[in-house]
Amino acid sequence: MIDLLPLVMFAVTFMVLLLGYPVAFSLAASALLFAAVGDYLGVFDPVFLQALPNRIFSIMQNPVLIAVPLFVFMGVMLEKTRIAERLLLAMSQLFGTLPGGLGVSVTLVGALLAASTGIVGATVVTMGLLSLPSMLQRGYAPSIACGTICASGTLGQIIPPSIVLILLGDVIASAYQQSQLEQGIFSPETVTVGDLFLGALLPGVLLVTAYITYLIIIAWTRPTIMPAANHSVTSPLACREWLLALLPPVALIVLVLGSILAGYATPTEAAAVGATGALLLALSKGNLNKQVLQDTMRETTQISSMVFMILIGASVFSLVFRGLGGDELIRGWLEALPGGTVTAVILVMLVIFLLGFFLDFIEITFVVLPIVAPILLSMGLDPIWLGIMIALNLQTSFLTPPFGFALFYLRGVAPESISTPQIYRGVVPFIIIQLSILLLLGFWPGLATWLPEQVFG
Repeated sequence: MIDLLPLVMFAVTFMVLLLGYPVAFSLAASALLFAAVGDYLGVFDPVFLQALPNRIFSIMQNPVLIAVPLFVFMGVMLEKTRIAERLLLAMSQLFGTLPGGLGVSVTLVGALLAASTGIVGATVVTMGLLSLPSMLQRGYAPSIACGTICASGTLGQIIPPSIVLILLGDVIASAYQQSQLEQGIFSPETVTVGDLFLGALLPGVLLVTAYITYLIIIAWTRPTIMPAANHSVTSPLACREWLLALLPPVALIVLVLGSILAGYATPTEAAAVGATGALLLALSKGNLNKQVLQDTMRETTQISSMVFMILIGASVFSLVFRGLGGDELIRGWLEALPGGTVTAVILVMLVIFLLGFFLDFIEITFVVLPIVAPILLSMGLDPIWLGIMIALNLQTSFLTPPFGFALFYLRGVAPESISTPQIYRGVVPFIIIQLSILLLLGFWPGLATWLPEQVFG
């Protein structure tokens, strides 16, 4: 029974999180409690805790993580200054006269907002407030409108440059180095966030294309649930307004992502360009004032503080988990599974998928992945492929009823006339698309690894 103490710690922490206690403090408190229990039972050496100050110091010194508050600032600024709202209106004017055009517009804007924020909740809530009333007013069926918004809102998991991929890349890089050191490779290769950005590009584009293809097919076969609008962009003034609303934010996102992919800037440097660009964009449009700047800074500070507090709490948790022998326990179980690596990957993906119902991507990234990723990578898996598989898996989990986070976010801003079953029905086709892309990536890893190999060799 003592050998299972790490799993008991994990289960207790999970129950504490479900009770609603703050994530960072739940992780740290549960870990310290079980460290004391393990010390009393003679199965935990308190010397492990002496590594904690160094871990916290390395977190604060990590240059990759500086990109988190900068990208958050960029996304919040675009939202607070209503640049995102103008972008949606411009897209709806461009595609609105086509069958399913508004749904296509929402998907494209969702992808662009995902690239700028990377936070599922922020994107779904923003899209729900901006586009859901318009879609319902134009005669869209509630289920298809809700499904489109939820699906496009979760694109922040996979469309670079996203915070999810930045945090995931940092964890995968550490796990990859650890797995190589355990194999006796003392000059380990490295994996960067830029590698993950490139790896996510093709699956992300493929996913957006599949969403749009599905919406177009439904619009042509069932035009009554996705009617076309009866207006068009004809006057030079409308075209000018459309260009002013569309081109600057798109150019900013292309500049940020392009500078990373071309190797001109690190993710942190590109994030600084994005934050500065969003600020200048707000100034040029006359949407920036003292109140907006204060609100943006406050929300950025809150989100960034949450991320780093969870990261510190997760560091305490993983340190104690490893001190109790949890990593060796999990490794033994995964290596003993019939079917070897394939079965281990399927099992880990299933566990992550189920945890995605209850935990946010930050908790899963910092708590679960440091435990299982080094083990899977030691089995010979490609780190870029594994990272993209996990990102897609979490995206599908956040979209799946009855516990998907995206569904709860939309339910919170949707009118009472829309029922929860309507939201659930709307996301089912998009879940099928997600699973299809996930299976395709599983059978064809080159979707994630080909582009990084071509660019970075």
